[in-house]
Amino acid sequence: MEDIGVSESDAVFDSLNLNPQLFFNEVLNTVDDFLLQTFDFFFQEASTKLNAEATQRSQNLKQGVDCIRQKVQSVLDQKLAVWEKFCLYHCFSLPEGFHMPNTDESRGNDIDLGAITDPDVDGQLDSLRRKLAEVEKESEMLNQEIYDLERQSSFNARCINEAVQLFEQNSYPELFQEIMATASELRMQMGKLNTNMIEETAKMKAKRIDSSEMDISALNGAKGLSNTKLEDLQEFVNLMKSM
Repeated sequence: MEDIGVSESDAVFDSLNLNPQLFFNEVLNTVDDFLLQTFDFFFQEASTKLNAEATQRSQNLKQGVDCIRQKVQSVLDQKLAVWEKFCLYHCFSLPEGFHMPNTDESRGNDIDLGAITDPDVDGQLDSLRRKLAEVEKESEMLNQEIYDLERQSSFNARCINEAVQLFEQNSYPELFQEIMATASELRMQMGKLNTNMIEETAKMKAKRIDSSEMDISALNGAKGLSNTKLEDLQEFVNLMKSM
């Protein structure tokens, strides 16, 4: 059974003081307001955590939040446009031949039991039930998408908080000062070690000279080096070279 035109459906809804388009507008405006409030809150929290108020970082953060909001808004607009079209042509479209009963005539007449059991009416009711089930399923999908977006927003907020905490815990100026102090202390220790090595070397040379068993008195002018042993001369030469 074909549906009647949109204008005829509007006439029926007007007679019942109903306006489907007003319903759509209220739903869309509610979603837009919720989205704007969500991202405004996200921007304020991020600015506070990052101390980015009235700075260039605040402008950069604002641009980033707006970019994310526009992407989310684009996806929601597409989904809501499909939802609005479905509701308009399936939920708010009346079947062909549907008409409102005359109020004056129905007041004086008894209920027609045969009309209640009319197969056509039963078929229309079944069709409406199926359409209502489809609308409920679509609404559940939209609610799930909104829930996923809220979870993603919460995850992004946690990531920002963790980044701020890491930035606050790791103070780079203090770390640089600590490195400089450690380097200065290392240079002092190396200088002391070098001085100790020089002093120790000098002591060892003096000790070797003092412990030499070479008889220097053997080198007299009369006999020359005739009484000096070759091993003693070689040891003396090596000792002089090492000094």
